[in-house]
Amino acid sequence: MKIKAKLFLGIGLLFFLIVFLTILSNIFINKLSNDTKNILVANYNTIDYSRNMLIALNNGLYHQEESKLFEESLLKQQHNITEVGEKDMTDKLVANYEELKLLLSDTLLQRIITNDITDIILLNMQAIQRKSKIAEDTSATSILWITIIGTICFIIALTMLFNLPGYIANPIKELTTSIKEIASQNYSQRVHFEKNDEFGQLASAFNTMAEKLEEYREGNLEQLMMEKKRIETLINNMNDPVIGLDENKKVLFMNNVALKVAGLSAEKVIGRPVQDIAMQNDLIRTLVQDLFSKHNEQNNIKPMLVKIYADNKESYFGKEIIPINIIPTGEKEEKQIGTVILLQNITPYKELDFAKTSFIATVSHELKTPISSIKMSLQLLENKQVGGLNTEQQTLVKSIHEDVARLLKITGELLNITQVESGTIQMNVIPSDAKEIVEYAVNANKTAAKQKQIQFNISTPDNLPKVLADNEKTSWVLTNLLSNAVRYSYDNSVVSIDVIAENEKIKFSVTDKGQGISPQYVDKIFDRYFRIPDTKKEGTGLGLSISKEFIEAQGGQITVKSDLGAGSTFSFTLNSLQANIDNLKK
Repeated sequence: MKIKAKLFLGIGLLFFLIVFLTILSNIFINKLSNDTKNILVANYNTIDYSRNMLIALNNGLYHQEESKLFEESLLKQQHNITEVGEKDMTDKLVANYEELKLLLSDTLLQRIITNDITDIILLNMQAIQRKSKIAEDTSATSILWITIIGTICFIIALTMLFNLPGYIANPIKELTTSIKEIASQNYSQRVHFEKNDEFGQLASAFNTMAEKLEEYREGNLEQLMMEKKRIETLINNMNDPVIGLDENKKVLFMNNVALKVAGLSAEKVIGRPVQDIAMQNDLIRTLVQDLFSKHNEQNNIKPMLVKIYADNKESYFGKEIIPINIIPTGEKEEKQIGTVILLQNITPYKELDFAKTSFIATVSHELKTPISSIKMSLQLLENKQVGGLNTEQQTLVKSIHEDVARLLKITGELLNITQVESGTIQMNVIPSDAKEIVEYAVNANKTAAKQKQIQFNISTPDNLPKVLADNEKTSWVLTNLLSNAVRYSYDNSVVSIDVIAENEKIKFSVTDKGQGISPQYVDKIFDRYFRIPDTKKEGTGLGLSISKEFIEAQGGQITVKSDLGAGSTFSFTLNSLQANIDNLKK
């Protein structure tokens, strides 16, 4: 029988018995109520009327009130005849009372009437006893049947209470245990329910699934081993070092290149905690130190450059730590199952980069001397003592002068970028006056601003603390920012220079009302050689990149805020002298 049919039958039977018990109780209660009502309504009223008549008779019927009471009670008795023989007794009482009214002093008739009333009372008392016995029988019968039906309902409910939960829960519990075994790859697990209900069908389907999984595992084990060998061979033949760790930081694999670079053997590292290996090997310690850093989450570790002595020379490798995260089948939360440390040999690219940097530095330095000579020659040409120039010659000299200035700026930027790329930036950070830095940048851009009739709005508080900065490089940065603001501002506009003390730092800001920067380019504006597409302004795309390197080398930060069509604000912050003194005191 199916589970649904069993539940329907058991609960249906219990429901039927409860309904039957309710109907039976109502029948017996109504019957008992009717029996009690007959006693109270009929017999009890007759006894009450008879008592009133006896009282009136004893008090004397010659009194008008007593006579009236007797007649009213007699009349009510005539309308309340319920027992066999009661009507004859009542008629006899009426006849005797009519005779007594003719002679109220007849004591014999009074005794006869008293006997008649007593007979009526006796008759109703006997009826009350008889009906009480019937009511008692009805009550006993009701209690018996209600008890029997209630006991049957209780037994059925108790049976269902003890058996039904186990009947449903036990197979589910057994099935759950088997499913966990299957999830643990114990595919030999089977469920045995000797039933033909839904649980039996479920067990049969489960066993079929487990059997197929077992066959699938056995059939694919060889294929999985082959794939494992293929992956291991692929990793071992990679030209870059690769190290794999499990979730407990134990070494799963190290390819041949990694073993060679680290000077280790596979037998000494596979299966060992990487921290144990790091204690004995400096290279491994360098590679895995980020994994155990409290300040970095593994998912946020950025690629970095590592210098390693390999192939009989100093080599450069790009280190990248890749967390292996999966969502296990049947679960919703991501779980980390391991980590891969990948080293990419970038030595050839570094060598090319060094060659490029050296070439740029050499060319820029060599170009700077003849360009300076050209500039000096232009100054001599402009000197009237050498000879006068006509209007056309003055225009040509002015154009050459602008080109020379542009070439000098480009060569200066190229020399600066070679310092940045080679890591040879020389910083002379000393307490400096922020107003002097601003004044230098403003004077350097006065001529360009005058040509476009641009006004400078300078705001520098009088009580501004000293700033810790490299005077020359910071002035260069502010000059570059101010030059860009003038270049990209509209004619007859205003460029604001603000210097404030903020959060123990000195903040320099340059704000223009030019065309602004599109949102998609704001994050790239400080990249090397980046220039906004379709811009008509000339430049190398190095100025802002160099500015960022110079500011960060001094422990500062440079940012930009821009609204397309409304202008831009470039800001950089440097440490203040007072804040540095306060920190030293602490």
